[in-house]
Amino acid sequence: MARRAYSKRYAQAIFEIALEAGELERWHSELEKIALIVGDRDLKAFLESPKVHFEEKSKLLSGQMKELNPLALNLVLLLISRGRLDMLGEIAEEYQRLWNSYRGIELAEVTTAVPLNREDEGKLARHLGRVLGKKVEIRSDVDPGLIGGFVARIGDRLLDGSVRSKLAMLQKEMAGTER
Repeated sequence: MARRAYSKRYAQAIFEIALEAGELERWHSELEKIALIVGDRDLKAFLESPKVHFEEKSKLLSGQMKELNPLALNLVLLLISRGRLDMLGEIAEEYQRLWNSYRGIELAEVTTAVPLNREDEGKLARHLGRVLGKKVEIRSDVDPGLIGGFVARIGDRLLDGSVRSKLAMLQKEMAGTER
């Protein structure tokens, strides 16, 4: 739980720096690049190794990330020095959430029984957007156990329109009336 709070703080600070500098999109793309670079298993092991001196890590990263904003490189070095490099993905996700919120976009994590094609995904995004009064982007997943319908998690809200949940409610109703 504390780890998630730290990720949010880092992301909030980055977002405020980016907003002040008018570089929201640049920071978004740079966080993605950094996550990709640091996502390499061998490089990550090198950067997290206590046997490797910080100066060596810094020198390697400076060469790998020379085209990036110096503040972005400083962020990575700060995370390495504090032993929190593994939080980078969470920081990038939280930054994405902040950036989307700033642009009036909500991310919906939608689970369906069968994969959605682009057209159906677009229709669902428009429908959820009308319900929320915001633009909605969908990240979809498949769970055949839903039988049909969908489950959407949007922020702290859960919309469950799955056949599985309707059957479960019907079962509870029937069990309650038999007494």
